Amino acid sequence: MSAPCALVTGASSGIGAAFARSLHRRGERLVLVARRADRLEALAGELGGGAFVLPADLAVPGAAERLREAVSARGLEVELLVNNAGLGHTGSFEREPLEVVRRMIAVNLTALVELTHAFLPAMRARRRGRIVNVASNAAFQPVPYLTVYAATKAFVLSFSEGLAEELHGTGVLVQALCPGTTATEFFEVSGTRKELLVRRLPMMTAEEVVAESLRGLDRGRVRVVAGVPNRLLGFVVQRLAPRGLARRVAGRLYRPGTDRASAGVDGQGGQP
Repeated sequence: MSAPCALVTGASSGIGAAFARSLHRRGERLVLVARRADRLEALAGELGGGAFVLPADLAVPGAAERLREAVSARGLEVELLVNNAGLGHTGSFEREPLEVVRRMIAVNLTALVELTHAFLPAMRARRRGRIVNVASNAAFQPVPYLTVYAATKAFVLSFSEGLAEELHGTGVLVQALCPGTTATEFFEVSGTRKELLVRRLPMMTAEEVVAESLRGLDRGRVRVVAGVPNRLLGFVVQRLAPRGLARRVAGRLYRPGTDRASAGVDGQGGQP
């Protein structure tokens, strides 16, 4: 018989690494996925056993199916899938290289959907499984200068909630995790410079975000917005503030001094 495991993408840093550590403490066998093999190996060594490392670039076509095959070849079955890998970029959309935009869409959208499609049938057959899709508070409104990233996260939120309803009563739970600003390397790697207003907002730790996600998973919650301030902000944005106002405020928070686009990160360092 295959051994159950939790597969975490973007596990090399940030929220992904925090998921790996928390799940390991819960006794989960882990499959760690990210581009940076050295970081994955270091994390697996820190955990001291029970973690398999599968380096992969999820922007490459066919990555999801190759991961499914690699997991199966190791005699494992994924009972918990954490789709955490993501890329973010701060800057003017028109100045971003198209290849950068393509990679962001490939990782944030295509890989997430394909991984879910790859591992869901076995979960349904067992009538047991959990899927956590890491979205963002950016999913709730447009975010100028983070335009493509925020749009991908709106997709993740909608996709997760729709799929959760499709799977109601099947034994498979889908959660959309929506962190706010998180104290990790996301802002540095995505080019969100220190002088931008968004960097002055209060931040949660990755460990706090993961703790809320896992509590929500235990309780069967489909949408988890991490942190009371973020839940209040989400309520205001969705229910009270005119959408145009929310859009302008978000643009003010992320408007750069120059229209310089920058590279992202594959470990969901910190969601804006």
